[in-house]
Amino acid sequence: MADIISLDSKLQLTRDNKAKLIKKRKILAVQKVFQCTQCSFKCEKCSAQISLAHQKKNDSRNIKVSYRLCESCMEEFNDYVEKIKGKGKGDVDSYWHNDAWIDVWKTWIDYQNAIGQYLKSKEFKQLLQELKQNEPNK
Repeated sequence: MADIISLDSKLQLTRDNKAKLIKKRKILAVQKVFQCTQCSFKCEKCSAQISLAHQKKNDSRNIKVSYRLCESCMEEFNDYVEKIKGKGKGDVDSYWHNDAWIDVWKTWIDYQNAIGQYLKSKEFKQLLQELKQNEPNK
């Protein structure tokens, strides 16, 4: 009789393990979004380190940009904007600024907008709220 396992305790253990797994998945989902998209010291395009001095520096032709870009990506972004506005110089030295290059920038911008929409979605906000409610009191 000593070897009888309580089904209630076994079910509770299974439920607890499942709840822990679900919470871990939620935390990882939130963590990935914030680690990958919200680091203020990395370029959002190429992930290069950005110094504070660079963040304060303002190129005279910079368009108001809501992205954190390194100097190189900012220059490319400005070229992209000029090119789609029809003001592109057609610089021979920038031969890679072709239609595929334009598509890469457009797709990247669309992706950034999609991430922004996801962060603002009611479901993502609900996920954050659930995680906040499950935090132990400090």
